[in-house]
Amino acid sequence: MAEIVVFGGTVEGRETAVRLKYAGKNVTVSVTSEYARALLPQDIDCRVGALDRDGMAAFLADARPDKVIDCTHPYAVRATENIKACCTDLNIPYERVERAPSEGDWINYVEHVATTQQAAEALVRTEGNILLTTGSHTLKEYAQEVDAARIWARMLPNMEALRLCEEAGIPPSHIIAMQGPFSQAFNAALYDQLDIKVMVSKDSGAQGGVAEKVIPALERDIHVILIDRPKE
Repeated sequence: MAEIVVFGGTVEGRETAVRLKYAGKNVTVSVTSEYARALLPQDIDCRVGALDRDGMAAFLADARPDKVIDCTHPYAVRATENIKACCTDLNIPYERVERAPSEGDWINYVEHVATTQQAAEALVRTEGNILLTTGSHTLKEYAQEVDAARIWARMLPNMEALRLCEEAGIPPSHIIAMQGPFSQAFNAALYDQLDIKVMVSKDSGAQGGVAEKVIPALERDIHVILIDRPKE
């Protein structure tokens, strides 16, 4: 039986699991991919695979933890809703680790949108090369609005992401498969090398390196489209 179950392959999830593990707690971490599991210390118990609400309820009923800590990504709204609901149904104490929002004057000089679809529609009004730093799962939405030849996609280096790039029609030479976060200098060099005119990002906070992406973009007069995080 797990004493504490931590949901999330995020930085917060890894840090929380390690802290609890070395405080002597019996911890199980739930992540969605083998890639996320590989980022955890091997001596931490981990279950791998996406869970719908029924699967999550079955997992928690079997694990019978004393507490659940939700460290999922701030944009994983459905996951958080399901975790909360399952904890309520099973009478398990629930805690949420909420990532701090981005701060800085730069946030006033970007185009704010609420959804991926709005970001894709905003791209129609732009010209030039586009750098997407919003992950691989929404690539099709962008490619349906603008020519995929305009898009460079930076995402995690795993086979699923490459498959989704292929499905969206992203040219192989436009795929940047790397694990971040990245420094301002690295992002600046990438913008210059690829002649980027538009950059799309989620507001994933300091852990996601948002300021490091946006500041060098604005310095180059690159149009930045920022998908605001859902309200918790």
